[in-house]
Amino acid sequence: MRLHVIARGKIGRSPEAELVERYAKRIAWPFLLTELPDLGGTVPAPLVPARDILLDEHGKQLSSEEFAALLGKWRDDGVREARFLIGAADGHGAAARQSADLLIGFGAMTWPHMLARAMLAEQLWRATSILAGHPYHRSG
Repeated sequence: MRLHVIARGKIGRSPEAELVERYAKRIAWPFLLTELPDLGGTVPAPLVPARDILLDEHGKQLSSEEFAALLGKWRDDGVREARFLIGAADGHGAAARQSADLLIGFGAMTWPHMLARAMLAEQLWRATSILAGHPYHRSG
């Protein structure tokens, strides 16, 4: 299953970009990062079947183990692509939130969207590591 991060805004050369790149290189599953302008631009067509997951400050909070289990279930069910959409500074519109398969959040605090990108890349790496039985992750 391909993990596809679709993010609004250009991350450029920044500490956050270095973190995204560091974790992206570690992910053993197919991984793609698509950047779109803050406004406009076309969200790429998904591989079918796909799941759209929006990062949203009011989204469901999952543990790393729950996140890994969800990705593993989708993979095992034949989902070809999990698309993680990160909005611009103002987030996503109501229509996008309603049509998403899942809204997830990284806690009650609001995070800068560039830092959320790095946090998502780390969690994708952690989830795939959990599913592979890698000893790095230590669950409670």
